[in-house]
Amino acid sequence: MAALSTVVIGIVLFFVLIVLASAIKIVKEYQRAVIFRLGRVVGARGPGIFFIIPIFEKAVVIDLRTRVLDVPVQETITKDNVPVRVNAVVYFRVIDPVKAVTQVANYIMATSQIAQTTLRSVIGQAHLDELLSEREKLNMELQKIIDEATDPWGIKVSTVEIKDVELPSGMQKAMARQAEAERERRARITLAEAERQAAEKLRDAAEIVSQHPMALQLRTLQTISDVAGDKSNVIVLTLPMEMLKLFRSLADTADVARKKLEKEAETE
Repeated sequence: MAALSTVVIGIVLFFVLIVLASAIKIVKEYQRAVIFRLGRVVGARGPGIFFIIPIFEKAVVIDLRTRVLDVPVQETITKDNVPVRVNAVVYFRVIDPVKAVTQVANYIMATSQIAQTTLRSVIGQAHLDELLSEREKLNMELQKIIDEATDPWGIKVSTVEIKDVELPSGMQKAMARQAEAERERRARITLAEAERQAAEKLRDAAEIVSQHPMALQLRTLQTISDVAGDKSNVIVLTLPMEMLKLFRSLADTADVARKKLEKEAETE
């Protein structure tokens, strides 16, 4: 009888230890345990050690760390009828573990599906130029829409980033030609603007020289000084208009004096 009692006590102690082991739960700092008591939610516990009532209570552990969700490539058409292939990445975390367990069957899969449909919808409402040049604006719009959709599930979407935009080869060639034409247009405008400014400066210089005739002579002397250092250069001097007028007036005076002398000689 004593041996039988010892065996029974040992079996009872064994089952007690099993029950106690199943009653003790430990969750990490980044985890929470959602407790169900007879099928009803009684709240979330953790982090650290806590106890549950075996058989009557069940714990579902939820990870609260930020997850990175890679949205697969989505084929869609922009608002200006350009087919594109776009993929993105979503950063989200659970902020309410009770809702993440009770409001949706698989919150990771649900977030992935809502991100895919939202990505196609937003890209379909944007022009190609917006998709290429205003990506930050589209990222903010995607984050807002996905976050509002997942909020009832206790999910917080912090960031959505469009990773890559793939265009058809024909569209890429057309965009390359457009960019080349735009660069050529800017180059021509820059050249025309430079010529206009140079013409304005020459006009201003001509006005100054016309008001100060000696400036032309000084400029001529400076040019001669610049080219005189090279012996291979042939310097051709041009006389100022004032000197030509002087010589012409002297010639006219001499011609008048000659004619006067000739008349006087004929008279004598």
